[in-house]
Amino acid sequence: MAKKCIYCKAEIPDESVIDFCSRCGKGVWGEKMFNTIIKNMEEARSKGDLVSTNLIGPTKDLSRI
Repeated sequence: MAKKCIYCKAEIPDESVIDFCSRCGKGVWGEKMFNTIIKNMEEARSKGDLVSTNLIGPTKDLSRI
């Protein structure tokens, strides 16, 4: 299942650490903040600290995470 941007519904790579496309991300936060968000999210993923909400079903109990 391909991921889609939460704002414009454009397809984004499945391995993306964010749930929105770069065009929308830069439009919402500006380029500098967007790049910082991407950098921090990628670092968190490499450390194993990133929880992908796209993979957790609506019935999962997130309080245990």
